[in-house]
Amino acid sequence: MAATASRVVKLFGTEQEDAKGRVLMAGPLAAVLDNGMLRYIKLGDIEVMRAIAFLVRDENWGTFAPEISNLKVAESVGAFTVSYDARCHDAMRSIRYHAEIACSANGGLTFDVTAKPDTDVLTNRTGFIVLHPLKGVAGHPLTVEHVDGRKVRSEFPALIDPDCPFRDVRSLTHQVAPGLDVTCRMEDDGFEMEDHRNWTDASFKTYVRALAKPWPYTLPAGQEFKQSVSLTFSAQLPAPAVRTGARSIEVHVGDANVGTMPRIGLGLPADEAAPSLAAAALIRSTGVKTIIAQFDGRRADNAQTAVTVAKLAAEIGAEITAEIILPGKASTAEELQTILQALATASLKPAAVMVSPAPHLKAVLPGSKGPDLPSYEAMYGAVRAAFPGVKLGGGMFSYFTELNRNRPPAELLDFVSHTTCPIVHAADDVSVMETLEALPYVIQSTRAFINGKPYHVGPSAIPARDNPYGAASADNPGNGRVCLAKMDPRQRGLFGAAWTLGYIAALAKGGIAQVTIGAPTGPSGIIARKTSYPQPYFDEPSGPAVYPVYHIVAGLAAAAGGVVLSDRTSDPARLATLVLQAGGKRTLWLANLTGQDKRVAVDGLAGQLRMIDESAFAAATTTPGFFGESGSAIAANATFTMPPYAVARLQ
Repeated sequence: MAATASRVVKLFGTEQEDAKGRVLMAGPLAAVLDNGMLRYIKLGDIEVMRAIAFLVRDENWGTFAPEISNLKVAESVGAFTVSYDARCHDAMRSIRYHAEIACSANGGLTFDVTAKPDTDVLTNRTGFIVLHPLKGVAGHPLTVEHVDGRKVRSEFPALIDPDCPFRDVRSLTHQVAPGLDVTCRMEDDGFEMEDHRNWTDASFKTYVRALAKPWPYTLPAGQEFKQSVSLTFSAQLPAPAVRTGARSIEVHVGDANVGTMPRIGLGLPADEAAPSLAAAALIRSTGVKTIIAQFDGRRADNAQTAVTVAKLAAEIGAEITAEIILPGKASTAEELQTILQALATASLKPAAVMVSPAPHLKAVLPGSKGPDLPSYEAMYGAVRAAFPGVKLGGGMFSYFTELNRNRPPAELLDFVSHTTCPIVHAADDVSVMETLEALPYVIQSTRAFINGKPYHVGPSAIPARDNPYGAASADNPGNGRVCLAKMDPRQRGLFGAAWTLGYIAALAKGGIAQVTIGAPTGPSGIIARKTSYPQPYFDEPSGPAVYPVYHIVAGLAAAAGGVVLSDRTSDPARLATLVLQAGGKRTLWLANLTGQDKRVAVDGLAGQLRMIDESAFAAATTTPGFFGESGSAIAANATFTMPPYAVARLQ
């Protein structure tokens, strides 16, 4: 009997739905109340603030989901108020707090919290965060008031700042519209700002407390404290805009050549080598020609892994890039010997190598001292000697953050690489999709210091391949949405396919030479296999099972080397687009990045439309060649509907 999937599983790979916020209005100002925080504070269509929230984080930077009680919301003409009680706890600690939120028609908003630990609370950070959006903010002026009363005219960073651009902050003022400024004031300890784009979060984050102070620290049991955040505007707010019905998202296919479609690769963690070899036929069908195989000098099974990787490479006809982790306790030349012997035993000759000492897998925060290791020059010299004639890549096996803070000498490398993860700070559906907004800034900032060297990104997926900020990636036994989790169920759903298409599209438009997606199998995979954790629907397949993201990897791997054409969309935050040209034919790839139906109007392109949505989920997960079949005929300038998180190809 064929397996069946619920609508939620089709979308998210889990039966758990994401919580939906409540929209509150105060005159022309709108905000979304979402599990105790305020999000998307907007003045008409202008986003004033991305979020204001009171957060509790543990000693591994894990963020607690507050348990909300006694929630009271009152709305009147031109105003709203909110109050609630909350508790954050685990087996080690417990803290309770009371929140009061008020917003009036003139835009005045206050968010006050009184907190009291039930026990001693070990924390890396507990307090308010304020998120400024990117659009109309990055690179634009602001006024910083410091805790000593000094006011300084400055600007939000254009390129991503690896450090904290502003410290000892009391308030921040920026323009939201001509003649209208907003001031965000933060009371209690001194706040500081970090450039959240480092982690592909689409915001600037101002928080308490400062990283220069010791952490983790302890909040003593029974010791009450208060914090508050307020917003005020410099002039009277305009009248509320008249709302019209939803319009179609318009897509214009351009003629300008904006670059070359990058090579698409797959990562290969050592634990996925054997399962991937078992799935070699499905991997070969993707047309992927590059595998980044990890060899960890701290493990004892590198020889066995190398043999398996060599067999996989032969079966799928792919080049191998060796991603080598060294213990970092002896010289590079000495520590490479174990890996060299393993590769020689398997007669595996990598086309490229990347090397990192294990201490570089952990973050070094601004102001902290890094590990004592050989210089980049000494390490890269030893690798060149061990792998003569082989391309050498460098950078970080972790995220852009670590690359930005520890920039390698690009002149010694053949290419520069890093990965990303969309669930470092927030794991709700909207926040994950928002990380796509930050990618153009990451590309621009990286290019500013790699001296024109080829730029590679990945292996990347929704799950966290590692946790540079704690002991390990988080477990996710409940198939939920967990920050820095090593397994995220959305990788298996339509959501994962839509995010991946948006991810590759942004990088392709940015001229990236190679984009590597998570893995063939496993938590970051594109092909289903039996696992120790539950996989609704995929635990009972009636035939070969692939995740929807498989078709994105296969379709775009086949387009590598083609021309990327310009395009324009009226709502890029909700619809990802990528236009490719090969053999005189154009192909438009689309992804609905939202949980709502979206009407799409394509300007001047007709052809066959093939879509993976809820209705096609079963066929797509059991038919590896799904996109090879014909679709529906679409006339030029036609309008069609894309259901939630649907992906489509118009060819």
